[in-house]
Amino acid sequence: MTNLLPKMTDAFRRLVKLYHPSTLRENGWVWGAGLLTVTYLVVVLVLGFLWNTEPAPFDVRQAAAEITRESNADFVVGSVTTATMIRIGETLLYKRGGYLSNDIAPPGVLMDNLPNWEFGALVMLRDSSAALRNHWARSQSQSLEDEDLAIAEPLFNFDNSSWILPSTEGEYKDAIAALERYLARLSDTSVQNAQFFARADNLKQYLDIVSKRLGSLSQRLSASVGQVRVNTDLANDPQAQQSTRAAKIVIVKTPWLELDDVFYEARGSAWALVHLLRAVEIDFQKILEKKNATVSLRQIIRELESSQESTLSPVVLNGSGFGFLSNYSLTMANYISRANAAIIDLRNLLEQG
Repeated sequence: MTNLLPKMTDAFRRLVKLYHPSTLRENGWVWGAGLLTVTYLVVVLVLGFLWNTEPAPFDVRQAAAEITRESNADFVVGSVTTATMIRIGETLLYKRGGYLSNDIAPPGVLMDNLPNWEFGALVMLRDSSAALRNHWARSQSQSLEDEDLAIAEPLFNFDNSSWILPSTEGEYKDAIAALERYLARLSDTSVQNAQFFARADNLKQYLDIVSKRLGSLSQRLSASVGQVRVNTDLANDPQAQQSTRAAKIVIVKTPWLELDDVFYEARGSAWALVHLLRAVEIDFQKILEKKNATVSLRQIIRELESSQESTLSPVVLNGSGFGFLSNYSLTMANYISRANAAIIDLRNLLEQG
């Protein structure tokens, strides 16, 4: 105790000296720098919290009315789908926090959930722009492609993480502008050089691509708990070949640090696809009614809407299949798989119905 008292007294004296006004004046720049650092960290944390919010859904009819400045009754075939693509692109660029995938400074550079959400929505936008350019806006394989769609489609496929020379935002803005020019010509009944052909065959071609996207997402989500899968790459075709040999039994498991990446990519994909399919229901209404497929499309939309429910946990839970904790990835995979199964049925209806 006698040795401890002098040490405590000495420590107290040092503390008093540290906070003495003369010392504070001498070290003012140190305290100023510290205060600035703390303030910066607080601002970054607050912005990160505010920006880490998925965009709300929008009404595709209302979006089309706002962009085309026409009433619902005056929509030409294809205008709702095109307007929906424009609004999805605008949402990526102008949502709270803006476009985050190419940020090089905090808090954007420290965030990964929303950038992966952006990528999922972007992939669906890319697929729809390719379908619009190559199928929906062309009457047959020998017809000319639309000049504005030929500009928009490759711009949407620009690197999603480029921040300068050129920036991703700049390229996507040019793509949206090209879609707007196409939509303006499409909505003008006096202009004949912009068309949208709502047919069963070109809708099926688009759904073929969507089905493959959802199938891949479902497999990646299911691999959150690790799976032993039988290699079915050459199934159903005895004459099929592949470039290199592959094992008959494949073990797949998503790395722990990538679980939330796949989950939010799937949520972004489902969010964009819900709006695109709602637009398809309007523009392909007569085809769907003729094939008695409207209910099938609505069931797909219903499954995808279920994948957008709010999560109660601040982190993506990854319990085992029948474990104590839930597994968000498996739940998402369930909705994605059910939607994909319904898409396969819808494709068969369009082809054979």
